Amino acid sequence: MKLVITNVILRATSEVNIEVKKVCNRVLGKTVDVSVCDALGVLDVLDGRPEQVLLSEEKSKFELQARSGKKTARARLELLLDAESFEEFDQLATSPFLEKKELTDGVVTGFGTVAGRKVAVYAQDFTIKGGSLGKRHAEKICKIMDLAAKVGCPIIGIIDSGGARIDEGIHALAGYGNIFTRNCRYSGVVPQISLILGPCAGGAVYSPALTDFIFTTQGISHLFITGPQVIEQVLHQTITKEALGGAQVHAQQSGVAHVVTQTEEACFVQVKKLLEYLPSNYLQGVPAAAQVAFADRPPCNPPERALQDGCQRDNAFSPVCISSLVPKNFNQGYDIKKVIDALVDNNSFYEIQELFAPNIVTGFAFIDGMSVGIVANQPAVKAGTIDIDASCKAARFIRFCDSFGLPIVSLVDVPGYLPGVEQEHNGIIRHGAKLLYAYATATVPKITVILRKAFGGAYIVMGSKELGADFNFSWPSAQIAVLGAKAAVSIMYGKKLAKIEDGERAAQAALLESKYTKDFLNPVVAASSGYIDAIIEPSQTRHHIIRALNFTADKVERLPARKHGNMPL
Repeated sequence: MKLVITNVILRATSEVNIEVKKVCNRVLGKTVDVSVCDALGVLDVLDGRPEQVLLSEEKSKFELQARSGKKTARARLELLLDAESFEEFDQLATSPFLEKKELTDGVVTGFGTVAGRKVAVYAQDFTIKGGSLGKRHAEKICKIMDLAAKVGCPIIGIIDSGGARIDEGIHALAGYGNIFTRNCRYSGVVPQISLILGPCAGGAVYSPALTDFIFTTQGISHLFITGPQVIEQVLHQTITKEALGGAQVHAQQSGVAHVVTQTEEACFVQVKKLLEYLPSNYLQGVPAAAQVAFADRPPCNPPERALQDGCQRDNAFSPVCISSLVPKNFNQGYDIKKVIDALVDNNSFYEIQELFAPNIVTGFAFIDGMSVGIVANQPAVKAGTIDIDASCKAARFIRFCDSFGLPIVSLVDVPGYLPGVEQEHNGIIRHGAKLLYAYATATVPKITVILRKAFGGAYIVMGSKELGADFNFSWPSAQIAVLGAKAAVSIMYGKKLAKIEDGERAAQAALLESKYTKDFLNPVVAASSGYIDAIIEPSQTRHHIIRALNFTADKVERLPARKHGNMPL
C-alpha cells in the first residue's frame, strides 16, 4: 500500500508514534528502521487521521483497481520477479509541485531478477493520481534506465497511466521527452520490454513504441494518440476504447503489439519466456542455462510426425519427414510453422507478432541449443507473398536480432511481392526497401534455406547471397528465377503464341513452360554460379543449419565507417 501524506514534516526525534510505525511498515511492505520512520516525518500523518482511516482509504483504491480487472503495481512486480529479489529505488519520492504528497509519486522502480538474471523494472501505479507522469515520476524512470544501461540488463516497464500530469504542466512533458531520449539512446544496448496493463494515451504511447517488444492483455490494455472522446468531438465518429486501441486491434491491425494474452498472469509468463531467448545486453550471449534447458527438453512426437522412409532421425528429437510437410504441388499452400517446428529444438519456437502480417512468420527458437531468429514466408496466407506489413514486421525483427547478436535463419518460399493498386499507392516500394536494408546491413550470421519458390525481387530480399548471407542452401525441387513458368512464357512468347490457332496454343504454351522450367526453374543454375552454396536433401536441413551456425559462431563483419545509414523509414 502507498502512504498518503498531506504535509511532510522532517523530524529528528527519538520518540516515534508506534501506530505510525505500523502504518509505515505496512505501506512500505517491509520492516522499517526507526530512523527511517523519523526521516519520513509522519507524526502528523494525514492531519492526525488514525491508521484505520488511512488503511480504509488505501483499501478503496485497491478495490477500485480490482474492479477494473487490474492488479496493483507491487502485485505485478511479484508476478514478474523472483521471490525476494526486488530492490526498490526512490521509495520516498514525492512530487515537488503538488500540495498532496504521495510516496513513490505513482511509479515503483528498482532492480530484481527473473530466473536469476538481473532486470531493471518500473511499474506505474494507477492508484496514485491515475499513474500520471510528473517530473519526479519521470526522474525515477530515467534513473533506473540509466543504471540498467550501465550494468547491462534488460529494462521492463509496466505501463498503467492516464498520461501526463496536467497540474505539472511543462515539467510532465519534459519528463516524457527525457524518457523517449533514453529509449532511443539505449536501443540496441539492452533489451527494452513494455507491458501495457492499463491505459496508455497521448504522447505516452511513444515510449513503448520505441521499445523492442510490447505485451498487451485483453480487456485492460488501451493505446491511442487521441481517445474516443476527442475523436467524437473533432470528427463526430463514435468508437469504444477497445475498438480504437485495444489489445486485439494492435495485435492484428496496427502491428503495435507483439504479444497479446488473455490475463495478466499469462502476460508475465510470456515475458519470462521471451527473456530466455535474449541476451542481457549487446555484448553478451544468451545464458547457457537457457540453451541447455531447451536443448535437453524431452522429444515430442505428434501424429503428423510419423516416421517415414527417407526421414532423418536425430538422437535428441523425434523423427520428422520434413519433405512431407511441403506439398510437391507448387500452387498448394501449407503451414510453414510445422516446418519450423521440425527444424528447431523441440517446443522452442516463440513467435513474435503472430497475428500481424501472418504471411510472414518471425520468432525466436533454439537450434542445437543456440538462440536464433527465424524469418519465414507463410504459404498458407496470401501464398507467402511479401506486402507492406510483412516487410515492416520482418525488417524490425531482423534489426533486433542484429542488434543483439542473434543469428538469422531464413526459410524461403515466396512467389514475389503482393501485387495491387492499394499496395503500390500505400508505398510497397518504400516499405519493401526496409526489409532489404535490414538484411543487407545485418552483420550477424545469416543462413538461408530455399524450400520451394524464390521469384523476382522477393528472392533477393529474403536473405539472398547478394545481401550478405553466409550460407545459402536449396532443396533439390526449389525454383529460383525472375518469374514463374506461366508468367515468363506469357511475357517472352506472348506475341508468338497469339498467332497460333486456339487448338494448338495451349499445347505449345505447355511445351514452352516445360522447357523454361527445365532450363531456369531449378537450383542447379544458381548453384553453378555460386548464388547457392549447396543443394541439400530436405531430411538433412537441420543438420546443415546446425553446422552453419557453429561455423559462423565467431563471425566478425564490419560495415564501412560512417555516422549511420539512412534507412528508408
